[in-house]
Amino acid sequence: MSTTTLPPEAVAILPKLMNQRELANYLGKSTAWCERARWAGEGPRFIKLGRHVRYRADDVLEWLEENARTSTTGGDG
Repeated sequence: MSTTTLPPEAVAILPKLMNQRELANYLGKSTAWCERARWAGEGPRFIKLGRHVRYRADDVLEWLEENARTSTTGGDG
């Protein structure tokens, strides 16, 4: 049995995928909140893998940045 070594440019770094429980723990929210936010289109982007939902760390961070505010009043902040 021979082993093949791929050249460095052929190696891909895959993003970390979080499940709903991991996302809820990270955000300090419930899994029910994650489900409602996903159904309403208000949460971070997600990936459907069959019945499973996964979140990329980059998408979660982007969503957090989009929701950053400097004030609780009506404007963008």
